[in-house]
Amino acid sequence: MGVPTKKEQQFSVREMIVENQARQHWTKRMEKLAPKFLFTLAALSVLVMLGILFTLLFETIEFFRRVSIVEFVTSKEWLPWNEEHGSFGVAPLVTGTLLTTGIAMLLAVPIELASAIYLSEYASERTRRIIKPALEVLAGIPTIVYGFFALTIVTPLLQKVIPDLEIFNALSPGLVMGIMIIPMIASLSEDAMSAVPNSIREGALALGATKFEVALKVVLPAAASGVIASFILGISRAVGETMIVAVAGGSSPEFTFDVTQSIQTLTAYIVQVTTGDAGYGTTIYYSIYAVGMTLFIFTLLMNILAQYISRRLREEY
Repeated sequence: MGVPTKKEQQFSVREMIVENQARQHWTKRMEKLAPKFLFTLAALSVLVMLGILFTLLFETIEFFRRVSIVEFVTSKEWLPWNEEHGSFGVAPLVTGTLLTTGIAMLLAVPIELASAIYLSEYASERTRRIIKPALEVLAGIPTIVYGFFALTIVTPLLQKVIPDLEIFNALSPGLVMGIMIIPMIASLSEDAMSAVPNSIREGALALGATKFEVALKVVLPAAASGVIASFILGISRAVGETMIVAVAGGSSPEFTFDVTQSIQTLTAYIVQVTTGDAGYGTTIYYSIYAVGMTLFIFTLLMNILAQYISRRLREEY
């Protein structure tokens, strides 16, 4: 192959210059378009959220035009299907939701704390790479599977210990919800504890503290903001759970804290109405928006509380 002539070399250099200029022009155009594109996506998500919120708000207002808000807040009877003596007191649905959520957190918090401390402070890198993904697999199981697991496996086992336990109850779905949210809370807590600088651990060890004391008295307080935030996120997840409580909790809105009885949660009622015979424009139809607004207020308060606690703990530590 011959050596390129001077004319061919000049032409090749000119092509490179033109190509480089075209590439720079395209890059500048992308730099100008990228912020606009990202802003459009961000604005779209905000508009969708506002659309959902306003729909929920307007339909809730329509419900309160038909039912007194005082009755909704103070009454302890939820009888929407009774046309003559119907009552729309949301308290039984709230107690059912809080009951199952409380059971779930009582099971999940000790297990997830122990898991997070072990993974962060004791497990080797190889063990962590095996156990953490195995825990996170539980988060990928559909909740309907958890629901039937609670109904067909957990409830019969509990009935051998608690003979008075009804087939639909609050205890079984609460325990299974606790199992379901363990991977999420444990993973977030472990990430928060792993983010604590090693110099803090080494300083505590140098002062004579044991590894267990370092984990409980040094690392855990230092990561408290992330750990507490994961707890509240778990509570929000349990409050909003639908399929487990709809399948295994029952549909009896009773104002009770007896875990052996059938209950109904906020989300389970929404499922019941949307799959039932409630006609469009009826009071029962609008009641699902009032219940949805109650659920929205619960989760909003949980998120605000999580941000507040995280901010305060960061300031302290």
